[in-house]
Amino acid sequence: MFPLQQEPPFDFQQYVPPLVDTITTILTFAIVFFLVYQIGRSVSVRAVENSLQRRGFDETLIGFAVSMTVLVTTVFAIAIAATIAGFGTVLAAFATLGGAITLAVGFAAQDLISNFVAGVFIIQDKPFTVGDWIEWDGKDGVVREIQMRVTKLDTFDNELVTVPNSDLANAAVVNNVANDRRRVSVGFGIGYDDDIEQARSVIVEEGTSIDGVLEDPEATAPVTELGDSAVVLSGRIWIDPSEHSYGVIRSQFVEAVKERFDDEGIDIPYPNTELSGGVEVTNDSAGEGGVAGD
Repeated sequence: MFPLQQEPPFDFQQYVPPLVDTITTILTFAIVFFLVYQIGRSVSVRAVENSLQRRGFDETLIGFAVSMTVLVTTVFAIAIAATIAGFGTVLAAFATLGGAITLAVGFAAQDLISNFVAGVFIIQDKPFTVGDWIEWDGKDGVVREIQMRVTKLDTFDNELVTVPNSDLANAAVVNNVANDRRRVSVGFGIGYDDDIEQARSVIVEEGTSIDGVLEDPEATAPVTELGDSAVVLSGRIWIDPSEHSYGVIRSQFVEAVKERFDDEGIDIPYPNTELSGGVEVTNDSAGEGGVAGD
């Protein structure tokens, strides 16, 4: 019979140095990361926040800049801690992978990035703010909320419209309430036989009698067009758009002038076509009547 071989006794001591090295590396990484992160965050966040506040940046941009600063500080702290703890090889591999992922995401998110950058400029330049009535590319609405990627607006039909910020940044945006005065212009057509001065007096009187119309500049009604069937006077009044609705004032203006024109017998002509010529009745060879026109 062969003698039984005995296994050598388990030597725990051989695992102690590697275990101690691993624990030391992890503790070194954790301590360095904590110190670098805390110090870097307290210094960098305070510096960024104070710098942007002194330059008058919007609070939304300041909050975003602070968030990005915290993110950069975290990545920096991980890099420093990994280097000191001896994770350089692993860190290099992750850096290579991270670079490839960043490149791929950058190509895939071009529209997202452009909207984001446009949002930064909109918030900082303030071509419009929340509550403003704006027009762009044939559309309009009242700004409800400005976010970093999109702007939300309410239409006058009470519909919510979400517009990418890049669309607004690249379009000619009309802010109807940016100034403290806005002109309301309405074209009123009268007949060629009507008295222009009488019509002008009616337009000016009715315009100035509307609540919310400013006395300065004065209301006017110059002749702006000699149309095919009407002499057009442009009724012009001024309002404070922050206090009174443009649409409401314009509607009242049109209605008041129309009623006053009716009372004073001033004609509001509409396009018409006049046919000229003659009609000749002829008989054909069969004795049937026919009509010919010229």
